[in-house]
Amino acid sequence: MMRIACASLLLVLGVSAAPAMAGDIAYEAAGQKLTGYFAEAKDPKGLVLILHDWDGISDHERARADRLAKMGYDSFALDLFGADIPVETLEDRIAAVEKLQKDRRLMQGLISAGVAQANALTRAEEMVVIGYCFGGGAALAMARSEFAEQARGYAIFHGNLATPEGEEWSSTPPPILIMHGGADEAVPVVEGIALMQELEALDADYTFEIYSGAPHGFTVSGSDAYQPRADEQSWHTLTDFLAERLGE
Repeated sequence: MMRIACASLLLVLGVSAAPAMAGDIAYEAAGQKLTGYFAEAKDPKGLVLILHDWDGISDHERARADRLAKMGYDSFALDLFGADIPVETLEDRIAAVEKLQKDRRLMQGLISAGVAQANALTRAEEMVVIGYCFGGGAALAMARSEFAEQARGYAIFHGNLATPEGEEWSSTPPPILIMHGGADEAVPVVEGIALMQELEALDADYTFEIYSGAPHGFTVSGSDAYQPRADEQSWHTLTDFLAERLGE
């Protein structure tokens, strides 16, 4: 896996019971202070990079990172917004997302900085990128970019699937796994069909799973959208994907 030169880094680690070590990571990029979350496996089989939803890094991403570390994968949830960007209200979240939707170069730079930070923390040589909702769309943006081959694969949970106008696939991407709710009203399945047509034209390796009755955000425990069946099924699918792509 190609590595990116690191920006200035400040490592702040706490301790968690499940992973070997876990905690917030402060780093800087594009003139911004960022805060990610790293969960370390005892003997890492690979690295999983997590791209967060529109509410930033929350307990949802931290719990996923901890769970992945317990399974043997170093996991880093990178910061796409910045440590000082508010995400408490609906208006805050819309503003944070719209800023990156309008400035795709900035978003790619923040993803690259997150990859660099993750590489500074892990001994693993191979990486898979996963993304949730807004982060799923960001993961697809990375898969479309010149940096696509940095990852061995991409996994998208109830993500934004439409390719933005003017943003094209630079090459055939690594394998892509898409897990989507059949009852997702925020990102209708028709957008997934358009994405599959794009991937077919590229002769790409992809899998698209649809979970009946699952709404947008079906993996977010404690929310009204949470659906345990779809969450469990998609996690098992991810587990198989990681084992395949990271050589377990």
